[in-house]
Order: sequence, then structure tokens, then C-alpha cells
Amino acid sequence: MHTTHGTALGQYRAVTAYGAASGDRLQLITRLMEGALDRITSARGHMARGEIAAKGEAIGRAIGLIDGLRTALDHERGGTIAANLDALYDYMMRRLVEANLRDDERRLTEVAGLLDEIRSAWASVTHSQATAGAGA
Repeated sequence: MHTTHGTALGQYRAVTAYGAASGDRLQLITRLMEGALDRITSARGHMARGEIAAKGEAIGRAIGLIDGLRTALDHERGGTIAANLDALYDYMMRRLVEANLRDDERRLTEVAGLLDEIRSAWASVTHSQATAGAGA
């Protein structure tokens, strides 16, 4: 992810991967990412306390939010970046299912790290666009 986000072309590709043109769409993507991270954190707490049903519900919601991120991808405009994100989101959802089935906090941590990396890159891209738009 870091190799493409440092350049203007990389920033364009990241935003077009979601077909994001409006502020509302940019905020929606950010909220989906933050919501999934919150649910993973919640699942981690439920897992530590042995709250099986609540853990499963939190993981299920995280999976739903990540699936929302997949659905939001614009494969036509996003090209390779969108395809790579699609595959990564699929991987994350599978890892969350495994974390739930195996009660494995390491898998939760792995997915949270991957999602946080995407969220951080997305935040820097959207901030750069907002700054560029304000200067225009």
C-alpha cells in the first residue's frame, strides 16, 4: 500500500478505487473503516471475557462493514488498486471468520492492522484532496 500512496498518481488511484467524488462518499468510506475497527476492538474484549455470543456478533458486524467497503469499490475506475483492495477485503473477512471459529485474537489483530493501514492511507489521501481543493 505504501508504494502507491506517496505519489499524486497513487493518491488518484486510491480515491478512484472507490469512485469517490463527493465528500459524502469520502465520509462513508471513512466511517465504514472506523466502524469495522471499532467492532474488531469490541470483539477482542468479548473474546478476552469469554463472551462468545457478543464476540460473534461484533465479528459479524465487522465482516458486514468490510463487505460494505468491498461493495463500494469502483472496479471500472479503480483498476488494479480496486482489484487488490477487493482481494484484501476478502482475505480480511475470511480471517475474521477464522478468528471467530478458533477464538484467535492474533487474527483479529492482523485484520485490525491491515484495515488501519488502509484507513491511514485513505485519510492521508482524502486530506490531500481536501487541501488541494481548498487551495483551488
